[in-house]
Amino acid sequence: MYWFNKKHLEDLPDRFRARLINGLSGYKSANLIGTCDAKHQPNLAIVSSVVHLGANPALMGMVTRPTTVRRDTVNNIKEQHQFTINMVAESMVEKAHQTSAKYEEQVSEFSEVGLSVEWIDDFQAPCVSESPISIGLDLKEILPIELNGTEFIIGQIKWVRIREDVLQPDGSLELSQIRAAAVTGLDCYHVPSKGQRYHYAVPEHRARELPTQGNNDIHPPVNLKKFWAKP
Repeated sequence: MYWFNKKHLEDLPDRFRARLINGLSGYKSANLIGTCDAKHQPNLAIVSSVVHLGANPALMGMVTRPTTVRRDTVNNIKEQHQFTINMVAESMVEKAHQTSAKYEEQVSEFSEVGLSVEWIDDFQAPCVSESPISIGLDLKEILPIELNGTEFIIGQIKWVRIREDVLQPDGSLELSQIRAAAVTGLDCYHVPSKGQRYHYAVPEHRARELPTQGNNDIHPPVNLKKFWAKP
């Protein structure tokens, strides 16, 4: 087993250290962030730092790139106060990864990589038509991380669009249906196999497996048909 202390890490070649440290957090979700500027020019960027912050209010967050580099996505979010998070499916991986290239500011990553822009009524940021799950968010807070010059962006969910075969009766998502991609390190993409759910853990019982569709604990059941409409 290898052992690195702080000094060892600091002395490593930059690219080696970047790949090593980025891989330590394991599998992360692959998402495309959709934004636009004041001229309605769409922008698209892949990120692997999206996290859930709370369900009520419905909040999500992500870490930005350092302030020492050009950050079109962050600037657009600060200007328009809205953005979208679009889940990357296996069929989208190659195009999604290409959005990390350093295109000129006036160039749209959508058109360059071959992904389709979709606009939702009364919402400033574009979403990705090919994405099986798209989320529209209003900017709520930006927290500076002084240690490395990055920022943590917090958004509140305004709308969600989900492919019908993903959403289960109890509200959970079966992401294996859409072959949702995960990222390790800077450039390696994976498609996890179907997961195993477990019942809510209590001290009195060992962990117990739960069916994919849940255990029918939502009463009365949510009528999903009433949500079958484009925003």
